[in-house]
Amino acid sequence: MPDELERVEREVIDCRRCPRLVAWREEVARTKRAAYAGEVYWGRPLPGFGDPRARIAIVGLAPAAHGGNRTGRIFTGDRSGDWLFAALWRAGLANQPHSVSRHDGLRLTGCWISAVVRCAPPANRPLPSERDNCLPYLERELNLLSEVRVIVCLGAFGWDGTLRALRMLSAEIPRPRPRFGHGVRASVGRHELLGCYHPSQQNTFTGRLTEDMLDEVFATARGLADGRAQADRL
Repeated sequence: MPDELERVEREVIDCRRCPRLVAWREEVARTKRAAYAGEVYWGRPLPGFGDPRARIAIVGLAPAAHGGNRTGRIFTGDRSGDWLFAALWRAGLANQPHSVSRHDGLRLTGCWISAVVRCAPPANRPLPSERDNCLPYLERELNLLSEVRVIVCLGAFGWDGTLRALRMLSAEIPRPRPRFGHGVRASVGRHELLGCYHPSQQNTFTGRLTEDMLDEVFATARGLADGRAQADRL
């Protein structure tokens, strides 16, 4: 991984900016869930991960308390990740359809995964101040990932956070401000934003998000990324 991305990773892991989130993530790591009582929880913030030469970035909300906060990798070890990694594998962006630990051999090709907030929040609801404390990390990642052209935003929180991070990078946000929706697209500077319902159990169990819908999002993302790459070469 390039030195600058490694520097961001180290800073994220060491971050203690938000007392409420620090207390929560560490309490969860101590008490654990009964099913994982024998495991050592990560209990720290999570950096983004993937291919530094990615053309597609995925931005989620925050780590799950017993998912990424346990395993040390965003989306790894939770139901949302089960859906996401399977879809990435089907799209040719991952070498395997599942991820259970940060040492399980998962590799992403052409894809980078990140989040707006890097610590597991109580009730999965970060405060606005906590979001704002974390946004500079997403801003720096997107700035360093110079080949990213498409950003898949998972849920309204991911969409809003990505727009805020791009504005911090001096990108011109369209007016009226693009609103989130599944399959909605918005051009912001050199990036194309693509909205996708979050693969949470609330959405997948109810059928609001299906495998076909998720596959369509990543097929669209790959097509947009290829088109933008061709345009960049002209």
